[in-house]
Amino acid sequence: GANIKPFTPEKAKEIVMSLQQPAVFCNMVDNWPSLHWNTKYLSAVLDGKKIQFRIGLKTLDLVPQFETKCSYLEATLQEFLAWSCGQPSCLSGPFSCYEYSKYWAYADYKYIAKLFEDKAEVFQDIKWSDFGFPGRSGRESTLWIGSEGANTPCHLDSYGCNLVLQVQGRKRWHLFPPGDTSFLYPTRIPYEESSIFSKVNVANPDLKRFPEFKNATAHVVTLSPGQVLLVPRHWWHYVESIDPVTVSINSWIELDADHKARVEEAITRTLVCAIKSAENPSDADLWLNPTEVEATSHDINLEYLNRAVSAYFKYQKASVSEQVPPSSIDAERVTSAPRKRRKRQVGPEPEGCKLLTHEADCSTVKAEKFREIPFGPHLIQVLPQSQETSSMGARAVESNYRDLIQGNEGGRFGKLHCVRKQLVMSNDGETSANQMDSDSSPNASQTALSTNDLLDYLVNPHVISLVAQLLLERTRI
Repeated sequence: GANIKPFTPEKAKEIVMSLQQPAVFCNMVDNWPSLHWNTKYLSAVLDGKKIQFRIGLKTLDLVPQFETKCSYLEATLQEFLAWSCGQPSCLSGPFSCYEYSKYWAYADYKYIAKLFEDKAEVFQDIKWSDFGFPGRSGRESTLWIGSEGANTPCHLDSYGCNLVLQVQGRKRWHLFPPGDTSFLYPTRIPYEESSIFSKVNVANPDLKRFPEFKNATAHVVTLSPGQVLLVPRHWWHYVESIDPVTVSINSWIELDADHKARVEEAITRTLVCAIKSAENPSDADLWLNPTEVEATSHDINLEYLNRAVSAYFKYQKASVSEQVPPSSIDAERVTSAPRKRRKRQVGPEPEGCKLLTHEADCSTVKAEKFREIPFGPHLIQVLPQSQETSSMGARAVESNYRDLIQGNEGGRFGKLHCVRKQLVMSNDGETSANQMDSDSSPNASQTALSTNDLLDYLVNPHVISLVAQLLLERTRI
């Protein structure tokens, strides 16, 4: 009976592809070998291999800790574990400059196919086929290892939806629906393809600087080992490790809606690179996220845009020939390979374009379809934080975690956490924000707008979506 799941692969896939609000799957991965992927096990398998860690401060600031503001170092998992446990051996290692009580470390967004390129047999430890995606394994997944306080800034992913397995420790997720985009002050600086970031530190918001954030509706859930979180398309999320060590695994499920999103992202890249590259080099800020190797030329970006447009029309033509209803939920079914990956990331997966499409109705679903979702002990609905049932759902998740700990000696289960889907983000907290009063009126003594201010409006998700729609209408063959 160990292999009996609460949902068949077909039913799980139907839920993943149709549900437009976050939910937690329970009791779906009990037989997955990857539940043993705690840091001690991974340290033995990697056998001294160095990986990159991002280092940030645990102190809460009013602005997000974007990746451009973090430090980076190379270390083994053994060295990371020694540091996180406070062992004396770490005093002379790569973490020696970072006191554990003041800093966090995050080995985030590691492609399992690259990390274990000489140990392909471990790919089969991850069985996304149980969720209705046959053939999808660790090869199409990413690994996240962090210490307490490690976090990703609030962002939304341009492409696909996200399945996240928690392996070790717990992570707290703050999720916001697509309709809250304007309340989260989206930005594309620093620029990262396929990720749109919020200027707001949702864990410690500055309501004087970002007053509209008070209108955002947070859906908060603590993800525990053995659980799988569904992050629907274009849901904003801020994720933080709340235990001493956490391990998560995720996989992005590509959707047909991504074809238009790639056109939008190509437009965004062309504009951001052109405008930021035109700035005086002496005045340049860290506008390119560390995940981006370089600012590509205008010619390359235009070629990128043309290819995205051609691929969009090719998909449209194929859809018509197959008589696929464009408004059907079934139109957003997965294709052969995931597209949520970083630009120029070396690995077996094809390099894809990342684009953002803003759809105001993304978080809504037909009432009759919603009633078919089998919420219960095996599928926990993540509700708005203000609702009574939300805390009940959180308690159910926490209870499930305690049961796992008590029944499995605590160390066996863990989660592989997939967080970011890369989108735009900004580091101009001290620039334009300080030039505005709490009522958003320009200060009389400081009215100069920066390049980043201009870009916040020029490549706003709403604007880019409209531009992409006009472009596709005018170039339709």
